[in-house]
Amino acid sequence: LQVVESGGGLVQPGGSLRLSCATSARTFSNYEMGWYRQPPGKDREERELVASIMGRGGGTGYADSVKGRFTVNLDTAKNALYLQMNNLTPEDTAIYYCRFETTTTQVVSWGRGTQVVVSS
Repeated sequence: LQVVESGGGLVQPGGSLRLSCATSARTFSNYEMGWYRQPPGKDREERELVASIMGRGGGTGYADSVKGRFTVNLDTAKNALYLQMNNLTPEDTAIYYCRFETTTTQVVSWGRGTQVVVSS
């Protein structure tokens, strides 16, 4: 499965960004999808889950640090996952990764990430 993130960049505190994750998947009911982030100086193993969404049912979940500010959604017509990020703070600075995992076989696919820098 191919997964490609885009939409990162430099934004001022209080600003917004919308991250996109294009995928070669054509059906989504067997996937659990998520956005993770890796802050500067942290290792791959320290990536934190920011937001998740189930392909079957559409249930979502968010880290406490982003609740009320970030929104994850799936557009099956465009085969894309999105993360709308509002009211950004410097603590949101990180590389953001898209992750797909099959719910039946636990096969995981990661993208290469997109950099988000929140700074004045």
